[in-house]
This record gives sequence, C-alpha cells and structure tokens, in this order.
Amino acid sequence: MAKSLIIVESPAKARTITKYLGRGYTVLASIGHVKDLPASKLGVDVERNFKPQYVVIRGKSKVLSEIKKKAKEVDKVFLAPDPDREGEAIAWHIAEELNGKRGRVFRVLFNEITATAIKRALQSPGEIDIKKVNAQQARRVLDRIVGYMLSPLLWKKVRRGLSAGRVQTVAVRLICEREQERQAFRPTEYWSITATLLGNTPPPFEARLQEVNGREAEIHTGEEATRILQALEGAAFLVSSIDKKEKRRNPLAPFITSRLQQEAARKLRFSPKKTMVLAQQLYEGIEMGKEGATGLITYMRTDSTRVSAEAQAEARQLILDRFGAGYLPETPNVYKTQKAAQEAHEAIRPTLVARDPEQIRAYLDRDQHLLYKLIWNRYVSSQMTPALLEVTRVDIEANGHVFRANGTVVKFPGYTVLYSESREQADQPAAGEGKAAQPQEPEEDSRQLPPLSVGERLTLLEGEGLGLLPKQHFTQPSPRYNEALLIKELEEKGIGRPSTYASIISTIQDRRYVEKEEGRFKPTELGGLVNERLVRHFPDVFDVQFTARMEEELDEIEDGEKDWVETVREFYTPFMKDLGEAEDKMDGLKGKEEPTDVRCEKCGRNMVIKWGRHGHFLACPGYQDDPPCKNTQDFEKLPDGSIKIIAKQDPTTDEKCEKCGSPMVIKAGRFGRFIACSAYPACKTTKALPLGVKCPQDGGNLTQKRTRKGRTFYACANYPKCEYALWDRPINKPCPNCQAPFLVEKVSKQAGTTIQCRNEECGYKEA
Repeated sequence: MAKSLIIVESPAKARTITKYLGRGYTVLASIGHVKDLPASKLGVDVERNFKPQYVVIRGKSKVLSEIKKKAKEVDKVFLAPDPDREGEAIAWHIAEELNGKRGRVFRVLFNEITATAIKRALQSPGEIDIKKVNAQQARRVLDRIVGYMLSPLLWKKVRRGLSAGRVQTVAVRLICEREQERQAFRPTEYWSITATLLGNTPPPFEARLQEVNGREAEIHTGEEATRILQALEGAAFLVSSIDKKEKRRNPLAPFITSRLQQEAARKLRFSPKKTMVLAQQLYEGIEMGKEGATGLITYMRTDSTRVSAEAQAEARQLILDRFGAGYLPETPNVYKTQKAAQEAHEAIRPTLVARDPEQIRAYLDRDQHLLYKLIWNRYVSSQMTPALLEVTRVDIEANGHVFRANGTVVKFPGYTVLYSESREQADQPAAGEGKAAQPQEPEEDSRQLPPLSVGERLTLLEGEGLGLLPKQHFTQPSPRYNEALLIKELEEKGIGRPSTYASIISTIQDRRYVEKEEGRFKPTELGGLVNERLVRHFPDVFDVQFTARMEEELDEIEDGEKDWVETVREFYTPFMKDLGEAEDKMDGLKGKEEPTDVRCEKCGRNMVIKWGRHGHFLACPGYQDDPPCKNTQDFEKLPDGSIKIIAKQDPTTDEKCEKCGSPMVIKAGRFGRFIACSAYPACKTTKALPLGVKCPQDGGNLTQKRTRKGRTFYACANYPKCEYALWDRPINKPCPNCQAPFLVEKVSKQAGTTIQCRNEECGYKEA
C-alpha cells in the first residue's frame, strides 16, 4: 500500500514526478481548479463580508472522489500544485475536501520538476499560505463582481453576449487611447543631409549633418535643405574631432515571465499564450527516451531574477569548459529583482544546463526547441562576461556645418557570442509634433570607420546616390501595440501580473474588442464603443493608476499587510454607485438608427446604420413598410467619416458541384453561411459549411445544422452513416489540459460565452 499521496495540477507533471519516486508514493492530478464560484449566479454573499460560495466545478466530482479515496489509503497527503496564488487556492480547496485528514495534509512547493527538487521539498513540507489564498480570493471576487455586474448592463445597452473584465478592459483602453493618439497626430516635415566621404584610407563612410553655425541642425523644408547645400558648395571637409570610448555592454538577466513573453514575440513570433503553453510543457516534463519524462525548465510564472547557487555553479563550469576563462566573470553575476517579486521563486532557467538545446533536439518539437533554446541561451549568457566595444565618434567641419559619423568595433564579444536582445524600432518613442527632430544615429553603430586623424581633409564623393544627399522625412505617430509592446506597457504601468498577460491579450481578442492589422492591435468599432461607455461611466474602475493600485493591494494582502475583505469593500461601494448611475445615463445602441446619405439601390430611400449581433450594418428604413424593403449592406467607415459599401461576394471553394460540376461557393443567408452551387437557380445544390473540426468518431467534417424547430446543433457531415452530434459549437483548438482534440463554446445568460473542454473529468474553462 502506498504510504503517501502527492496531488499536482496536471497529468504531465504527475507522470514526471512518478518517475522520480518509488513505490511508496501515488501521484494524482487535480487537472486545474476543483472548486470555483458557480457559473449560474454571482456566488458572492455581499451582505456577509463578500463570502465566496464555492462549488465543485462541473466534471470534477470524479477527480475529487478519486483523491478522497486514495487519501484514505495513505499516511500523508502532499499538496503540490504550482507555487503561485492559483496553485495555493487549489491546494486550499483540496485540503478543505480532505478535512478528515487534518494533521496529515502538507503543502510542498516545486520550483522545478527534478528528482533533487522533489525529494528536497518532500523532506521539508510546509503549510498552506492562507495570505496567498486570500490574495487569490480577493482577485477572484473582484473580477466576478465586475464581470457579473457589468455584463447585463452591456447586454442591455449595447449587444447580447458582451462581457467586461476588470483588467482586460484597461488593456483595451490602452489600445483605444493609442489609436486616438494616432488619429489626432499630424506629421511634421523635416529633412536630413548625409555626406559620403573618403579619407586617406578606404573605405568610404557616411556622416550626417548635426550642427549649423553652432546650433542643432533643424531642417523643416526642402527650401532650407537647398540653402544648406548651396552654402556647402566647394566647402572643405576637415576632421575636427575624434572621440573614442571603450564601452561595456553587460549581459541581460535571465528571463522572468514578462521578458520571456516579449522576447518570444519579437524573436520567434509566438503569441504570449503560445509561449506560456510551450513553457508549461517544458516545465512539467518532456519524454526524453530512456531518461523518461523530464522537466527541462524551472517554473515559468515568476518575476524574480534570482538563481540558486547550484545552478550558477553549473553554468559557470559550462562557460569555462566551452568558451574559456575569458568569458567567465570572477564572481557569479547577480541581478536586481523588482520590489514586488517573490524571492522564493527563481528566474526561468534550464533545470540542467548540461542539456544543450541541440543535444536534446530530437525529443522536442520545433516550437518547444525554439523556446528552450531561447531560455537556455539567455540563462547561460547571463552568467558570462560583458562585451567590450570601442565606440568612435568623428565630427567633420565644413564651412560652419558639422557632420558626424559613428562607428563601433567589437573588441571582445563576451556574452554576445550566445545572446543579444532583439529590439524593435517601435520600442523607441516617436518624434513629437512640436520639434522636427533629426533621425538619431544609433549609439552603437555596427559600422567600422576607417583610420582618421584630426585635421585630415576628406574628399566628398560624387556620383549617383553619393555626395551631399538631402532626404525628406516626416515624424511618425506612436506605433500600435504588438504583443511585446503591449506586455511592456502593462508591466511598466503595473496592470495585471506576468502570469496574467497571456490571458489578458487572448481574452480581448476572443471578445473581438481588438483585432490585429499587420501584426499590431487596433480596436474594433465594437471595442471602441464599449470602451468609451465603460470609461465614461466607470472612470475609477477602469483607470490605469487605479487598476495598478489594486494590483499593489493584492500584493499587500499576500504579504499580510492588508485585509482582503476590506479591500473588496473599498472597491465595491463606489463601483455599485457608478453602476446605478450607468443604468440610467449610459446611452444604448439597441434600436438606435443613424441616418446616412447612402441610397438604397432597391427603393431609393436613405439607408440607416443599425447594430446587430455581428456589428453594424446598413439597412433600408423601409423594412416596416408594406411590402417591406429588407435590403441590407455591409460597410466600413473611412477615417474621414464617409461610408464605403462592402460588396457582397460569394467566396469560391475548391469543390465542384456533385450534380452539375459547377464550382461551389460560400454564401451567407439568414441562418448563417453555407456552401451552394454557383449555377443557382438552375442548380439548387447546397451543403453545410465545415467548421474545420474533425468528427471524433469517423474523421468526417463537423458542420452546423438546424433542427425542425430552428435550434442550432453540430453534427458529422457523414450523417446518417455517422450520427455524432453535439449542441455546443466545436472550436478547432486542442484542450491544453487533457489534449482533447477540440474545445466547445458554451453560451449562458449568467456566465456569457465560455470556451471549455467537453471532457467532464478535465474541467478546463476559459473566458
């Protein structure tokens, strides 16, 4: 009989831990949370100190029963969910269910899934940190109050099915405000002048105009540029000064969660959500042949840059063996951690630095390997010596005008032999409207300048693209956010926490409040409308500084410095006051019609803008006439406010009609999209549009269908040979918990729309 039971969150972690322990242990997975607030009601007793009314999550009864059964058969129970607030809450809920085993239930924390870490944790178990649990409860209750109270308001005023999140709405606000800045921006013209010069020794090099008669060069028009060119005709170009500096470029700290998400977005083009899914897989364990399931990285939700002494020693030995003593600092590199970071955690690093990314490549898929390599390179490089650079700045005088050339020579590469941080041009602020700033030379230009001496006369090279080259520029608005820039902004403003960035960015896209255009976020019209109303009527709740302060208060609850009930009460009272006023004063879209000058091509009336389930559309106001005109049109509003009609088109498919051989096209009807023969009305063949999800029974395409009473359901296209059917819309995305082939979309009046796993034992759910 097993003497100890270990409970973790995921089956993958359970398999890895089982490999490291002997027969005296049984390892079970809770598969995430086992209890939560009910989906069908608020679940918070606001009259009794906001007491949460937890219930067993649908589908988790079997999991809990198995845990209770095994707990009766063992001497000790070790609760080992992830070492964060959510993990602590999971452990707390399970401990409550095991109330009869008090004194034999312990909390253990694994920062990495290795034999050493697991055995060390089991030798010194602790207790559940109720302060951390309270911080999680406060966040959960706050988010439930906001989401549950605001959703009915949005359904009433804007559109059914909408929802709002306490933190996600602030992220949408940032994107909306950036878009407003861009629309208000007016570009300013400015010019640069570049000289192509040759000294006594090749190669030629470029220098940019910096000063005119002792003042910074500000060239606003082409006429000003022409006057400068005229003043430089026949001028002698003389080297006036040479400034050489040795510069050290220090290695970067090992990854914390936010930095990993930013770098994976920049270098690998991974979304934050994808990065965290891959990191979770690397943390929980990868099958490594004879070695079995092995955890490859430390816990991936951390804001600490701390590294254990043992891990530092491993990295230092590898650096010495592979790169030599010149790349090894005299003492280990230590990095400063943010004030709010949990020092009990470590940075994200390999569990064993000897596992070189190329040596274990055969056991990883492509994306796992790319992310592991990024983490491995960043960690090892963090323990290496700085890069030494020689930065040269040369000023050249010509008739009262000063040109400047910059160049850099790498004297010793140091840590850059392994890693260099990617930087987007968009990371730098754009030039403002007031000053037409010159484009700045990079501080460390990768060009190498030829040997030059003070007083040396330079030759101005002539020819196409050479000589004195004027170039027109315009100041640019602040760039739209991509994943990396949005995470950086959220982090700098204190919105959310590293562990929540991926879900924030995923949620605001899933709700269709923002969309991507050329890889960057812009608000949808729906997102803009919802944001404007929420910000106007709830100025505090969705204020950036207010939300950041709430995050600080959650940290204070975790540190035992603040009471969680009092924190919720301080939020709840003004929120409910704002909610009551919004019920009366928020203007709605339902039934609202905006007149336009667009003529209905069927009856000649001026069409109006109406709002429906899928957004705005043009409709003929004659829909109430007898006979009615039901003409509608899709459209988009252009930046100048004018309306552009979007022609209704039937996308062509690769299929041929099985009756007449004509191409099949995708059409839109009152019941949704479907596939039809292009020869209609001569041929009236139609078929359901595949949803991109395969039937789990026979591999056919799942399609949308309707019952005789008009209710939508989803079934295999091979009916009646295959009778597989379900009521919930299938989503072409595997379950990250149990790897079920697809998830489903559930819609309820109380909870709105959620995505969840069909496997009741799994219980995975997301907004």
